[in-house]
Amino acid sequence: MNKVLLAVAAAFEAVTGIALIFDPNLARFLLGKDISGAAVVMTRVAGFGLLALGVACWPRVEGTISRLRAMLIYNLLVTAYLGYLRFGSQSVGKLLLPALAVHAVLAILFVGACFKHQSGEASKRSWT
Repeated sequence: MNKVLLAVAAAFEAVTGIALIFDPNLARFLLGKDISGAAVVMTRVAGFGLLALGVACWPRVEGTISRLRAMLIYNLLVTAYLGYLRFGSQSVGKLLLPALAVHAVLAILFVGACFKHQSGEASKRSWT
């Protein structure tokens, strides 16, 4: 299950990163505003980061705890920030609420995956 969760989240972030690299103005669907100048540069840099996160977290054999934690932290922070944008400011694009929902669900799933992985590791240690 962890491997599938990591694969879906990693693919989602990598595809989003590639899209932002090639068309930074896609951010307008989240923010509801066009971007220009330095924001275009920073959006591309964010795209590079998302692509790197997707590649780094792509499951090889087993969903390791470091990959699970990386995706958990990322999704928690994105959920908090998108929630702030949605409920605390005027920046609301058409895809902001769906993006908030997707990241919130992923954060919840990664919390469960981390707890399950850690409890599995604890039970293995108790038998040795």
